[in-house]
Amino acid sequence: MAYRWETPASVWQEDERSRQFELLASEGLGHIDWQAHAQGRLPDVARLLGASLPAGCDCAPIYPEGFAFCPNCGRALQRLPGTPSRQPGWWGPGADAMLPRHVPHGLPVTSLPLGDSLEERPAAPQVGRCDVTMPVPPNACCVFAASHYGFPEQRLLALAHTRGVLQYWDPVASLWHVMAPDDGAASLVFTASAYAWLPVLEPRRGEVAIVPTSAGLQRLWINPVSETYRTETVLDAPLVAAPGAMRRHIACLVRPEGTVRLWSARLDADEVEEFACPDLPASGWSRPIGYDGRLFWLHEGGQLAWRPGQAPQFTPWPPGWQPRLDFGGPTQSRDGRLWHIGHDGQGYSFLELGSEHPQAAPIDGARLGFANFLFRRGHPVVDEPWSNEHVEDLNQDDTLVLPLLRAFNNNRSQPSGLVLRFHKYTGRAEEALGSRVIPRTTVEWIGRRNVILDEVVRLSRPLECLPFVYAGCLWLHHPDWNEMRGWRLEEPA
Repeated sequence: MAYRWETPASVWQEDERSRQFELLASEGLGHIDWQAHAQGRLPDVARLLGASLPAGCDCAPIYPEGFAFCPNCGRALQRLPGTPSRQPGWWGPGADAMLPRHVPHGLPVTSLPLGDSLEERPAAPQVGRCDVTMPVPPNACCVFAASHYGFPEQRLLALAHTRGVLQYWDPVASLWHVMAPDDGAASLVFTASAYAWLPVLEPRRGEVAIVPTSAGLQRLWINPVSETYRTETVLDAPLVAAPGAMRRHIACLVRPEGTVRLWSARLDADEVEEFACPDLPASGWSRPIGYDGRLFWLHEGGQLAWRPGQAPQFTPWPPGWQPRLDFGGPTQSRDGRLWHIGHDGQGYSFLELGSEHPQAAPIDGARLGFANFLFRRGHPVVDEPWSNEHVEDLNQDDTLVLPLLRAFNNNRSQPSGLVLRFHKYTGRAEEALGSRVIPRTTVEWIGRRNVILDEVVRLSRPLECLPFVYAGCLWLHHPDWNEMRGWRLEEPA
């Protein structure tokens, strides 16, 4: 005989003989495969559900939500909170919805106050070391998301979108788990262009994001109990570029019948519009950038701008001018216009975005960065994008700085953020960003105080370095590393 226990969010069954509890159903999770569940996962499951764990008895390894005492021996249990965490989520550099409108969305800019903690560390030239490490996911070429997904605690996901593999980090067991697709779930593979997903700000239980796939847009749901995921179709059409959001509208490039079209709808998938764009390339687009009420997609062949309710506008680059998409992304001038760096065969220049007749501003060398976080060689550019660099230390002339993440803060007169500094490097920027091996690289935080967080020996393909924030730490990942490096943003409890 079995006893049935019902809580506000779940249904449990207690075996009369063993006194063990089995989860039958829980809100938003779909099918529960409890028998295949490893005992080692139960502490993580209890924290996700807000269930109870034994504190001084061995009657059962887990108890339903709200249980304060063991019904068998009467001993007190460890009750876990059942309210969703309000800890800020992380959806990758470029998906921070809390940024003000005058900051371009879609670039590696975050509103999290990272510098307030990192700048308390010993300043340069002292070289620091990471505080914590985490094993890289089994499929290391991935993007990260850290959120509560409607559960009481924040959890980390790693999506290897080139292979369609979703991976879940169990912080209690310190293990990565590969999540299996439910029957009928769509493939999560997307390789046509740069990747970007649309997070859900107020998710239902298990709801993750609207994700691009080769076959269309899908709403992704996870079931951490059974280690599975499912999808719901939002748009059934082959995707050309990743989706973007602008003022409660979403848009993406699709190719339903061999012709590229721009598809748009409101966030509730209502008021759908489509615009034919037969001359657009079918792959190779950047992540969408939101600024000044418009979405921009950049390509080696030109720029596409779209404002909700209007037809998209594609503007080819001037003849002979080639953008440097790997240098970072668009930056702003003091009058609010967006500019992107490129090369015309003779030298570098900035080109205005979003204009039918863009202006150009020649410069005397490559500049790496985005959103006013720019560097020429080892020195910051603190005025207009085409202004001379601000030289504070002549010893930095033989270094090259690659910005990874800007931390936006209204209280700071100059941008601050995470960078890589390549030492004793005097070659071209294009070569450093490729497969060339850099003998010595330092990971630095540049702000009110410059802090050297760590040192990397023999780094190649630096553009694959991916920063993210999870569990009160700033992390840095590279597919070639065996471990991800983390720096605490708060004192451990």
